[in-house]
Amino acid sequence: MAEHSIEIKNLYKKYKNAEDFSVNDISLNIGKNEIYGILGPNGAGKTTLISMLSGLIKPTSGSFTINGLSLHKDGFKLKQIIGIVPQEYALYPTLTAKENLMYFGSLYGLSHKQLKSKIDESLEIMGLSKFADKKLEQFSGGMKRRCNLIAATLHTPQVLFLDEPTVGVDVQSKKVIISYLQNLNKKGTCIIYTSHHLSEAEEFCTQIAIIDHGKIHATGTPEELVTRISHAENLEDVFISLTGKELRDVVV
Repeated sequence: MAEHSIEIKNLYKKYKNAEDFSVNDISLNIGKNEIYGILGPNGAGKTTLISMLSGLIKPTSGSFTINGLSLHKDGFKLKQIIGIVPQEYALYPTLTAKENLMYFGSLYGLSHKQLKSKIDESLEIMGLSKFADKKLEQFSGGMKRRCNLIAATLHTPQVLFLDEPTVGVDVQSKKVIISYLQNLNKKGTCIIYTSHHLSEAEEFCTQIAIIDHGKIHATGTPEELVTRISHAENLEDVFISLTGKELRDVVV
């Protein structure tokens, strides 16, 4: 059995017609049962890296394994043990919350009885029970995010990929989402998470990699990263020190 949940070796990704690599020679080992934060400015390569690891896009070169399985040899097995929560909602707006969850759960081969009890339990935890029969298009952003998260975790994945899971949600939703993820992690799910929320990441993550321009600039626990940079008081100071103060939200 692999010692790490994820082992990444010399991973590169260059999109067609792009001048630069979006992911540029990344090698990383992620231990079992970590909550691993991949942090970086806009366009740093976070989503590209997660998309490759979750099998949504192919690397240009390099390799990785998840719990000893490779996408190339064990694609089907691998997809059974991972969960993916993308930035965009991956749900059907004209179906109810329950219909969405029954549909996505059935894709993982859970029995009807197993699925029904798991859905009821998850909706309760996420504060969505009384909205179970409402269509998704009537949900607020925070409610959709919570439902999206349930859909990705009904099969209790061994590894869960989260791309900005709390973006655009209210404080209450954020708290419920973080608590749900911490419980999942306690039960043995390794979590890989990208975020812009540095204070959230500082509290939530057990390990962090800061990436920019497709390369890793630092890895360690939040505490290690803060002590490593002189005059840094928190993760935000570390982040600015490593990635610079230049604004990244400009349209080129």
